[in-house]
Amino acid sequence: MPATNSPGLLIFVSGPSGSGKSSVCRQLAIDLPAQFAVSSTTRQGKPQDAQGKKYLFVTEVEFRRQLEAGDFLEYANVFGHWYGTLRRPVEETLAAGKKVLLEIDVQGAQQVHQLFPTAFGVFILPPEEPELLQRLRRRGRDDEATIQRRLGEAAREIEFARTSGIYDVLVANRDGALDETLRTIKETLARRLGERS
Repeated sequence: MPATNSPGLLIFVSGPSGSGKSSVCRQLAIDLPAQFAVSSTTRQGKPQDAQGKKYLFVTEVEFRRQLEAGDFLEYANVFGHWYGTLRRPVEETLAAGKKVLLEIDVQGAQQVHQLFPTAFGVFILPPEEPELLQRLRRRGRDDEATIQRRLGEAAREIEFARTSGIYDVLVANRDGALDETLRTIKETLARRLGERS
């Protein structure tokens, strides 16, 4: 059932691997300000997890228990790992009139949009393919086969973002242009909030 009466605002941000969505989200959380939603995941922790988005690292058995208990607002399997946004902290923060920020993939964005049709959706477009490929290689997290799989998935995600109608703004995040990306998002959000008031 759609949750439309919350006084707060839910903001979801998606984008392909290497688009820079994590950097955008970390700064948005400070600028707006907004509280990161808590996610459960079956993947292993990474050094960069200490910044920004909040994770609970769980086993697949525990994740399935949470799923069966209805603990998730949205969930998805991405590159072999499960991710799910915990429902209760999001609902409590929204009920307190605050902004909640979700960094989620397009599968999760569809689920969130159905539950919260007034949520504000942001899709971070990656740079052109050669630059995206360079970013993915520079990160040093994946082998070449995984990088090529991520490139193919990026094309599908971009097509979905352009045709689904669930995103309020699609914005390119080019190298060295984070401030410009953030300004575009915040200006679009301000217009949206002005229309609602």
